[in-house]
Amino acid sequence: MKLNNGRQLRAARALLGWDQPKLAKAAKVAIGTIRRMESFESSIQSHTGTLLRVQTALEKGGIEFLNDDRPGVRLKERPR
Repeated sequence: MKLNNGRQLRAARALLGWDQPKLAKAAKVAIGTIRRMESFESSIQSHTGTLLRVQTALEKGGIEFLNDDRPGVRLKERPR
């Protein structure tokens, strides 16, 4: 599954309780890049590598992206 739009990105960050600077640091991108990515209501326009770094950082934080007929996010199930 993949990160699709700014709303999905904002929701993922909110579920983790991360602010923009924390995500930027985890993904090794500029804070302005996160702000710009979050502003897209449709598909995020970004270099593939940058988008992948942001998605990977969120997934390592515990996010699972959902891309069926209604893209969304949820927290991954933690091992018991």
